[in-house]
Amino acid sequence: MTIRIGKNTLSFTMTDATDKERPVIFEPYIVKGGISMTANLREAFKTVNLMATDTRRVQVLVDTPSMLVPIEQFEEEDKEALFDHTFPTKMGKRIVHYNVLPELKAVCLFAVSKDVAVSIGDRFDEVQYIQAMTPVWHHLHQRSYTGHRSKLYGYFHHKQLDIFSFQQNRFKFCNSFETSHAHDALYFLLYVWKQLHLEAEHDEMHIVGDIPEKEWLYQELKRYLQKAYVINPSADFQEAPATKIANMPYDLMTLIVKGR
Repeated sequence: MTIRIGKNTLSFTMTDATDKERPVIFEPYIVKGGISMTANLREAFKTVNLMATDTRRVQVLVDTPSMLVPIEQFEEEDKEALFDHTFPTKMGKRIVHYNVLPELKAVCLFAVSKDVAVSIGDRFDEVQYIQAMTPVWHHLHQRSYTGHRSKLYGYFHHKQLDIFSFQQNRFKFCNSFETSHAHDALYFLLYVWKQLHLEAEHDEMHIVGDIPEKEWLYQELKRYLQKAYVINPSADFQEAPATKIANMPYDLMTLIVKGR
């Protein structure tokens, strides 16, 4: 089972390659406002159909802020101090986790509410936490090897835009921006493009995810860049079953199809 937890979103997914009719079952849960994610999670455990299955292992895909540390500078005992310095909080206790990205020579730090972790730990015997960007970075890094031009990627999810680029098996750029409107997204994408000194005639821009005003944004990018593209997950993942499920986030889809 995979549980995906976002700021105001929650979903449950099961895969079964032997089931030809439903190899992927995706069950979103409507998060109730006014109560904590922990309370929503406990309620979901009682009502979500997939929770009736007898599974004791789970991977938890967490869509929360993250930070990258060069792998050669990472020390596990420093992870809390590093994360708390970058993302100070006055809210409840949290547990800092990390995912190693060996192909990018980086470590991704992220946090999970302690109450959420306890609730999940009470229900499952084996829990693995994955930051939502990890499968996206991994897949698009592999994809960046096609062709010889530099590529800038933008991933849209829940009014947030993650922009990143790779160079020589490392991150050349990686940052997150709040983007409720397509005009903001256009500004951030072109600003980063200019900051990285990319060439409008030759280099490539690729955007994917829950893109606001997708057609307008694409046409505006094409005004400035010759090679701007919208990634079609169905084509990219060769029409894998997960790509046929409506409203499944691209990071979850990528995790299911390509792994972390």
